[in-house]
Amino acid sequence: MTLEAQRTDAPDSSGSSVTFINVFEIDAAELDQFVVKWEQRALLMRDKPGFIDSRMHRARSSSSRFQLVNVSHWESQEAWEAATADPDFASRTQAAREQTRRPITPNPAVYDVVVELTAP
Repeated sequence: MTLEAQRTDAPDSSGSSVTFINVFEIDAAELDQFVVKWEQRALLMRDKPGFIDSRMHRARSSSSRFQLVNVSHWESQEAWEAATADPDFASRTQAAREQTRRPITPNPAVYDVVVELTAP
């Protein structure tokens, strides 16, 4: 079996696009309300310079550690940083964490692609 993959050994942060991933530890009972509020916050990001796309993924099993996974793409790290520095976005994000009965644990980070596979 042959594996054909495109691999990047060293991430290049000089203006290259980035992937923002945030996995959420959240009680299954809080999911629906959180997703509604997340979509409202995501709409703020959509109009920011450098935004490419964003998707929220929901676990099929309520026993999964990470119930929600957000994957967003930005034209650059700088564009992402500028967008997330928006005070309105920051206050809505903080409010979302405080409006739940049980704590929500986000695990955000910006990533570079190091291996990419496509269908043959």
